[in-house]
Amino acid sequence: MSTTLSVTFIRHGESTDNVRSIWAGWKDADLSVHGHGQAVALGDFFSTTRFDVIYASTLKRAYQTAMELHKKQPAPQPPFITSEDLREQYFGEAEGHPWTMGADPGKSLAQHMAEGIYPVLTERHEKFPAGESLNELEKRAEKAIQELVMPHVWKAAKDGRKGVEVAVVSHGLCISELISALLKKSAKGGPIVDYRGLQNTAWSRVIVDVLESKEGKALESQPLEVRVTHMNMHEHIDKLKRQKGGIGSSAYDPKQKDIRSFFGGGGEPVAAQEHCESNARDEVGVDM
Repeated sequence: MSTTLSVTFIRHGESTDNVRSIWAGWKDADLSVHGHGQAVALGDFFSTTRFDVIYASTLKRAYQTAMELHKKQPAPQPPFITSEDLREQYFGEAEGHPWTMGADPGKSLAQHMAEGIYPVLTERHEKFPAGESLNELEKRAEKAIQELVMPHVWKAAKDGRKGVEVAVVSHGLCISELISALLKKSAKGGPIVDYRGLQNTAWSRVIVDVLESKEGKALESQPLEVRVTHMNMHEHIDKLKRQKGGIGSSAYDPKQKDIRSFFGGGGEPVAAQEHCESNARDEVGVDM
C-alpha cells in the first residue's frame, strides 16, 4: 500500500541562545553562523524532495531554517506558511534566565526563583509563572496537527492522491508533542513514547495512510494508520565543521562575504558540536 501522506518534522538550526544554558522558548534569537550552515546543509539534502507545503514556527531560529529549506526546493516552490502553534514551549518568567538541573527538594519553585534559580521542572503539569506546562503544549500541538496536517490527509484521500509531502519546521519539545499528537490519530494504536533528543536540523518522519474506506462513514471518520519511519536523522550535518573563535555564538549575517575575515583571522575547523547543552536539555530527554 503506497503512503497517503508523509510529514517530515525538522528541528531548527543552532541559535545564538542554543550555545548558552538559558531557558529559550519564545525568546527569539537568530541562527548562529554554525546554525546557518546546518540549515544550508538541510536545504541541500532535501533539494530533490518536492514538498507540497512547508510549515514553520514564527520564531526566528525555525523561520530562518525553514527559509533555507524552501529556497532549495525545486520549482515551482511550495507554499511557505508560518504558525504560532509551532512555537516552542513557553517558559514564562524563566525566559532568558540560566537553567539548572539541581533543585532543592525542600524549596518551592517560587523560593527557587526568588533566589535567581530556575530549575528544570520534572512533571508535565508544572510550569513557570506565565508560562506553559508540557500538558498545555500537548494541547497546542494537537490543535496544530488538526488544523495544519489533517486537512492534507483528507484532501489526499478525497482526490485519491498518494505521496503527499508535508514539512514542519519547529522546536525540540514541540516536535515531540506534535509527533505524539499525530500518532494518536492511528486506528491501530501503539505506544506513545518520548520523542525528544533531537539534534539541530535533525529530521523525523511520520507517515499517514487512510485505510480501506468503510461504507456509510464520513471521509474524516475513516480509520488511519500512522507510524514513525525515521527519527533524529542528521546525516546531512555529520561532516559539518564548526570554526574556532566563537563563531558558534555569533548571529549569522547574510551580508558577510567571508566569515573568517569578519571574525578576524578565522581559524582551523574543529569537530562539529551538534548536541549543545541548550533548551533546558530537551535534546537529552529530561522530563520537564
